[in-house]
Amino acid sequence: MVTTRVTDASAAPHLDAAFQYITVDAIRLRCLDEGGGTPVVLLHGNGSMIEDFLSSGIIEGGAGSHRFIAFDRPGFGYSERPAGRTWGPSEQAALLLRALEQMHCDRPIIVGHSWGALVALAMALRNPERVAGLVLMAGYYYPMPRARPMPFPFATDIFRHAVEPYMRRLMAPDTMRRVFAPCRMPERFRRSYSMSLALRTSQMQAVDDEAGMLIEATGALSRHYGSLAVPSCLIAGTDDRIVDTDLHSTRLHLDLSGSSFRRVPGSGHMVHHAAPDEVLAAIAEIERQRPRERRSPGRQWLHIGGDHVAA
Repeated sequence: MVTTRVTDASAAPHLDAAFQYITVDAIRLRCLDEGGGTPVVLLHGNGSMIEDFLSSGIIEGGAGSHRFIAFDRPGFGYSERPAGRTWGPSEQAALLLRALEQMHCDRPIIVGHSWGALVALAMALRNPERVAGLVLMAGYYYPMPRARPMPFPFATDIFRHAVEPYMRRLMAPDTMRRVFAPCRMPERFRRSYSMSLALRTSQMQAVDDEAGMLIEATGALSRHYGSLAVPSCLIAGTDDRIVDTDLHSTRLHLDLSGSSFRRVPGSGHMVHHAAPDEVLAAIAEIERQRPRERRSPGRQWLHIGGDHVAA
């Protein structure tokens, strides 16, 4: 393992975060490794990066008893994403499992948000003995009909390199408001998240790639959800405007025997910012089951913010 510990003040000027750069299979990944105790791995969604979790309050809230490891997934933030390869959930899962092995991280709890939840699922399905449990937030878990393709495929590269970056910069504020809606974007996120980094051409390519493979990836993974062999807790907002909570999180909860579901009223897609305490409670719930080989069968009912949710 080649690791360099640096302080990246430009990426998170108010958080004083120390990042590491680890090389796995000749691919350079940026990661954060903070705290001690039960290991918890944080995987961000499509278009995001480590600063998303840093600004959410999860790491601060649980740092006293947990070792938090967060990655820029391949192609996002400062992590590489070599061209000419498929970077679906299974390929990313294999790479990150090797990274965790190099970091001597044994049986962590994996926390995945949105697209990162698919990578978390792939890690547990690929090597259940290496994963203590899952916390899955606001994920898109099942194949839905595709949107129409661009009418002029030959113009795709020209559009991406010349027109799309400009259009995305114009739309970025509205897009971010929609991602957080109905909640407001927290000032901590605004100050820590590098929009110029997120909108660079290579990261937008990764965003497009992951959006384009979503149907195929969920179709392949969803066939195996019934065989998931680790404890799992789902979290989703009742007012998510990016992913339909009932079509995805509620359905997955019903498909995963013994899972629990924390439905957060009034929260949108960025549920970890709206309710970081719920995420920490879900981590604690999985941690209580960590020494066990299997989940206990049956369901419970959780009472969260006035909602009764089957667990």
